[in-house]
Amino acid sequence: MKRSQINAALREMEEMAKKCRFALPPFCAFTPEQWQTLGHDYDEIRDCMLGWDITDYGMGDFDKMGFSLVTIRNGNRAMGDKYPKVYAEKLLYLKEGQYAPNHFHWFKTEDIINRGGGNVLIRVYNSLPDEQIDKQSNVTVHTDGRTYTVPAGTQIRLTPGESIHVQQFLYHDFSVEPGTGPVLLGEVSQCNDDNTDNRFNPPVGRFPQIEEDEEPYRLLCNEYPKAK
Repeated sequence: MKRSQINAALREMEEMAKKCRFALPPFCAFTPEQWQTLGHDYDEIRDCMLGWDITDYGMGDFDKMGFSLVTIRNGNRAMGDKYPKVYAEKLLYLKEGQYAPNHFHWFKTEDIINRGGGNVLIRVYNSLPDEQIDKQSNVTVHTDGRTYTVPAGTQIRLTPGESIHVQQFLYHDFSVEPGTGPVLLGEVSQCNDDNTDNRFNPPVGRFPQIEEDEEPYRLLCNEYPKAK
């Protein structure tokens, strides 16, 4: 991705959060210059990869396959003594026409909540013992206290305020219901590790290669400099 695309996506998500009256924590507004001066008292942000995350999944077409996210809180399973949190929270932003690709998590279970805007469609499949997609068996779905069964590949429609629980090994993808507008989503989960806990099918990348065509507006969660 070009840095200019990332900067634009960051600003757009900030505006959506304001529109939905979702206040972000102070570190989301730190500038790249500020990050050069911050000491070890901010190591939790570095070590737990809090903050901004803009990705095109390595496909080079962010407006068709991409997601804007910010991790608000998180633990670190590899550094459990230092960071004992067993939970995480994210905010996610998806525009009409964008698609977040099919994947499951080996470790993490999560609730995806429509925080405001349009309607999100989440397609669900079970997985097979060899971790391929099970396109035959019905899927048990949990949405806001309701448990029911749907055919494989069904898109679950979440309007603002609605949520779905996503279990381990449950394949799911994201898109916006056409005509409803961009969506701000919440994610409440176990500890999040985007380096090791995403099983994409078909395989894609996770963090983008960046072409530096302008100065960064914010640093992404995998770009922080070490403490001075």
